Amino acid sequence: MRAGRFAIGAALIALAVSQAAGQNAPEFSPVTDAEIQQPDAADWLSWRRTLDSHGNSPLDQITRENVGQLRLVWVRPLAPGHQEGTPLVHDGVMYFPGPADTIDALDAASGQVLWQYRRPLPEDIGQFLPVYDTTRNLAIFGNAIIGQAADNYLYALDARTGALLWETQIDDYRTGAKISSGPIIANGLAITGRSCEPEGGPQACVIVAHDAATGREMWRTPIIAQGDDPNDASWGGVPLERRQQVGAWMIPSFDPELGLIYMGTSVSAPAPKIALAGPDHDYLYHNSTLALDVSTGRIVWHYQHMVDHWDMDHTFARMLVDQQVAPDPAQVSWMAPGIVPGQTYRTLTGVPGKTGIIYTLDRETGRFLWASPTVRQNLIQNIDGGTGRVTLNPATVPLTFGTPYEICPGPTGGANYMTGSYSPDSHTLFLPVMSTCAEMIALDPATGTAGIYAMSNQIVIDPEAGGLLGNLFAVDAVTGQTRWVHRQRAGMQSLITTGGGLVFAGDADGRFAAFDQTDGKELWAINLGSSVTGYPASFAVNGQQYVAASTGRWLSDAFTPELVHGTQNTLFVFALPAAGIGARGPVRAQVDARPGAGFDDPALAQAFSRRASAGVFSAAQAQAGRAVYERSCAACHGADFQGAGGVPPVAGAGFLAKWQGKSVGDLFAYIRDFMPTGGGRSLPDTDYLAATAYILEANRFPAGEQPLDQDEAILRAIGIE
Repeated sequence: MRAGRFAIGAALIALAVSQAAGQNAPEFSPVTDAEIQQPDAADWLSWRRTLDSHGNSPLDQITRENVGQLRLVWVRPLAPGHQEGTPLVHDGVMYFPGPADTIDALDAASGQVLWQYRRPLPEDIGQFLPVYDTTRNLAIFGNAIIGQAADNYLYALDARTGALLWETQIDDYRTGAKISSGPIIANGLAITGRSCEPEGGPQACVIVAHDAATGREMWRTPIIAQGDDPNDASWGGVPLERRQQVGAWMIPSFDPELGLIYMGTSVSAPAPKIALAGPDHDYLYHNSTLALDVSTGRIVWHYQHMVDHWDMDHTFARMLVDQQVAPDPAQVSWMAPGIVPGQTYRTLTGVPGKTGIIYTLDRETGRFLWASPTVRQNLIQNIDGGTGRVTLNPATVPLTFGTPYEICPGPTGGANYMTGSYSPDSHTLFLPVMSTCAEMIALDPATGTAGIYAMSNQIVIDPEAGGLLGNLFAVDAVTGQTRWVHRQRAGMQSLITTGGGLVFAGDADGRFAAFDQTDGKELWAINLGSSVTGYPASFAVNGQQYVAASTGRWLSDAFTPELVHGTQNTLFVFALPAAGIGARGPVRAQVDARPGAGFDDPALAQAFSRRASAGVFSAAQAQAGRAVYERSCAACHGADFQGAGGVPPVAGAGFLAKWQGKSVGDLFAYIRDFMPTGGGRSLPDTDYLAATAYILEANRFPAGEQPLDQDEAILRAIGIE
């Protein structure tokens, strides 16, 4: 664990924002394991609300009959980046994870900001990790909000103030472990997975548990079989250093009675197995369901869904359902013999992978029970009912480099990060899937130009789907019968079910809709303007039910170019009219802005340990800032720094009147958070620091030997006189 210069700066950022809002810490009851395992109906305490990953809220105030009255009650803009967040809600406070490890604590009824956390990430992180800024979920435990950061730290914030409590490094972000999902809490442990870039080797491909109260690492389990693992031989003699990329990049489920964590894994790299030891090996534990002992991390059982040649990850949600198992032979493609009629099984079900196939397993033993496709697929030829062993369609298995193969779905899925739901009221799975196909070619890594996966693809909407990419399947979880299917042009996104008999689902065109669980009829919808990329949630405050949805940019948007929409990251919250509109949230204590009184005020003079006139930036940094200013600032503020048309000057008497007596840290934070106009935090912090130095130079502050330091605690100790 550490509390170093970045940690201190991050804590100061969070505290400064909270204090600037004049907000006292809200009432908060610590969250226990028991509450996480059986949450209050008003709360949303985990990624899919409950650890069984149902994505279901029992709240029933919003019903089929009144959902047409649903209206928008508040909106909140989110930080820029790749947005796929999930709200957590507890005691009327929402904690929302934005891109690049930003967290907003909001009054859930009004949207009023209580505190904000902006984690300072390394400037070079994008050089090592692609699309590093996705943050899908947070966890809550005790008094802490727990996140997994892009720079490979697990960290905890005080849920009442946003202050950093602890952080623990899991791995070096420069060695290949990429984070896009946060933890769940299982018996007091924060459980996390990750994807792993090839440069990290097998050491980066791990599932890890930390003590959720202290951040101490408890266990670490490799998901590439190696060493004394009995499945080491499944790699056909491939040297350990060439066993790469098998990640667990989504969020696990947990059964507290069995003490088992369930997590899915991804493809290897290269993907075509002719680039490894050939197609006759299993390469465990890629594209598998793993059941791990929560106390030790030991893999209790595994089930492999396919030997994957084409990046068909099986990392997605496993829903844990206790139910009878009675698959209908007329509806289900593959089933096990000997299923006992009337017996209640502890099952694991849903669509775990990109093939779009529903799998139902016995989650105590890993025994295969039944499986059946949703969208058209040609990858799986057969599943042995007795053993669960999967046989691939040989026409899709690459045996030579450079030969095209047609597969359905393509490597975007089928299924992907967008997640379905299970309704215990109707015993129905609701599953968002896509109709795609692709022409795939295996590339020879020996050429040196094959890329990480050693394959090329051309992905299209399934030619047999009539141009309709999106599908929402309603499937009886007991029998496998498809009850109804909603098909549409735009791709479907994540969804939830509620006790009011509704399915709330978003799509890639920005439409957020409520469907009747019984027949799929659309009962209400609104256009949110951008793809509904986040995970919806429902919660209650003061007896009123709310529904939240969030938007952003969908990375697979090229399938439907005629559907024109935005890419804005925004959080929307809806409720019935009785909830009201315009709630103000908790009363704020007033905080007076620090006056620009200059250093004649002794109190201000004592607040700083250095003055800007002492040479606090370097000439080289100011020169770099000039380029930033000319590129990103001069269009509004002018080459002469004086602005026009209401744009304030950034040099001269007007500027000094505003900033005199404040700190360089205040100036830097303002430039970073609000500049360029509408694009705050869109530049690297090094650019914002350089621009700050250039503006100081423009106001006749002298350069020194050292550049401005990015630690905000240091910057806030420098006064502008």
